[in-house]
Amino acid sequence: MAINLQHLRSFHAVALDGSITRAARRLSISQPTLSQQLRALELRHKVTLFESRKQPMQLTEAGKQLFGLTRQLFVVSGEIEGLFGDSSEPDSAELRLGSDSPAYAARLLSELLFEQPKARAHVRIGNAREVALWLKDAQIDAAICSDPPVDDAYDYQLLYRDELSLAMPSGHRLANAEQVMLTEIADERLLLREPTSRTRISTEQWLITGGVQPGVTVEFNSREAIRESIALGLGVSFFYSAECPPDRRIVYRRVTSLVPAPSFTGYVVCLLERRRTPVMRLVFAIAERLARTSPLPL
Repeated sequence: MAINLQHLRSFHAVALDGSITRAARRLSISQPTLSQQLRALELRHKVTLFESRKQPMQLTEAGKQLFGLTRQLFVVSGEIEGLFGDSSEPDSAELRLGSDSPAYAARLLSELLFEQPKARAHVRIGNAREVALWLKDAQIDAAICSDPPVDDAYDYQLLYRDELSLAMPSGHRLANAEQVMLTEIADERLLLREPTSRTRISTEQWLITGGVQPGVTVEFNSREAIRESIALGLGVSFFYSAECPPDRRIVYRRVTSLVPAPSFTGYVVCLLERRRTPVMRLVFAIAERLARTSPLPL
């Protein structure tokens, strides 16, 4: 009995996401259509593939076996599309990119548009948690994300490694030092991101471990607001070096401590089955090149 490839693709998307809603968004079809295709696949082959339609949807034993095969099928399918897609017109390339690093998103996009000037791109900026959710929900095609959770449904390319540095007004008492001891910022007014920010979490853990108690803390929901507040002399903050654009009103200094400065690695991430498409191969190649100029050795 012939297998309907579209039905298999629908099954694979639902098995991957555990959700008809997210899978329908990924495939750009309606939820009722996707549900009908799943049902048709099960009826045609007289098999139950999911325990129930309650989310997150759990695979039956037969579903698990089929999912193992569709993983292989669509990885190979992506490679075939990549093989025959290299001759496509440049203006046909389109990328939806999410990033928790505006600087690296801009660098990657600059390289992409240099190589494919007519490519279309859409960029969303958020924190690491938001970006990972966008990728999972199929709202973006690829993510630049710091220390993403490992999942064998995705492929990863190292992009950079970075560590926290101190940002302060140019007239600050510590501005002329080559580096600053963590204990020297005790009692300073500390400007922080929102509680879910990886930078904030790393900063607070570092201060606690280092036995440093800041003075007043002030919360902002964007890097830009914090940088402008530092320039106005409202306090100090911690940034990763990739987030430190030149500004004569602000100086950035490396911080030393008995407790090493928090560091993290950034990756480009996409679905494994999309890794071999022409645009994603280009994105990963660019990421590999950019990794050679990482702030810290990879």
